[in-house]
Amino acid sequence: MTRSVGLAHIVRQDDGTSTGIWGVYVLKSAFQPIFAFRGGKVSIAAFEGLLRPFRDGVPISPGVFFNSIPVADRLHVETLARTLHLLNAGRFLDPAASLFINFDPSVFSEPSIADHALRDMRLVLHEADIDPRRIVCEVTEQKSASQETLYGFVAALRRHGFRIAVDDYGSDDSDINRIRELKPDIVKFDAHWITHLMESGPGFALLATMVETFASQGIATVFEGIEEGWQLDLAERSGASMVQGYVLARPEIVPTRFGIFRDTVPAPEAVAAPLSAPVANANEISGHPVAAPVAFRGEPPAFRARPGKAFGRRGAGS
Repeated sequence: MTRSVGLAHIVRQDDGTSTGIWGVYVLKSAFQPIFAFRGGKVSIAAFEGLLRPFRDGVPISPGVFFNSIPVADRLHVETLARTLHLLNAGRFLDPAASLFINFDPSVFSEPSIADHALRDMRLVLHEADIDPRRIVCEVTEQKSASQETLYGFVAALRRHGFRIAVDDYGSDDSDINRIRELKPDIVKFDAHWITHLMESGPGFALLATMVETFASQGIATVFEGIEEGWQLDLAERSGASMVQGYVLARPEIVPTRFGIFRDTVPAPEAVAAPLSAPVANANEISGHPVAAPVAFRGEPPAFRARPGKAFGRRGAGS
């Protein structure tokens, strides 16, 4: 089997981690858990791979790094990032957990480019011994050269057997009609948008209605950027399937503490639906106690205005 081109830029370290080399940059994998609500508790259902660049040993913002990459090289760097995450996930993360991997649809302007990249990814999955059914390909609905490019790329992902997640729903010009056309498995709600909606009764009602609408279509939902306990409580009350944010766990560069929850390899039928397989209770890994979801009496406290605060993922990258 031909080796992936992404592997050419990978260096295996003494501790078993894989790092990437791109010019003067050293690239490392970080993973942030995504938690599911189950029976009044939260447990790890998945991990999202996030790139952490370094230059001369100093961490660099992922945004600064990607903005420094020429357009002609963007596809190669994205391939390297995915390769890095998959190799480290195969080595360090629980084999029952799903893996959210970021894709930029705008770099796949031609069907042949997408098919080549996804065949390449299947080679890496073989190298990492990861079941392709664990992979959730995360795309941003607005981030493509055209609507046709986006739809064509999502169709290519499906042909290769991957699940689809639409990221940052509710930001910029998100369109519910595009969601109907794309038919993703998962929708991730934009952190700033859901925080704004949670701050008022009518806003929260709209949020809960949207979650219910997606659920009726068989689409799971993830609330991103959950940083405070009141947000976690309201996320559960809204019916959201999953949550991701600092109140539960921050991203960690591999090797992570999350590896201590690595279970034995599950049976194939368990891997086929990894989002339904609990792995660990959040109280055991978050670094500070997480209150169990509670029933509200009267108006939820989150409906009171709060001081301005920057919410969402900090420094998240591919």
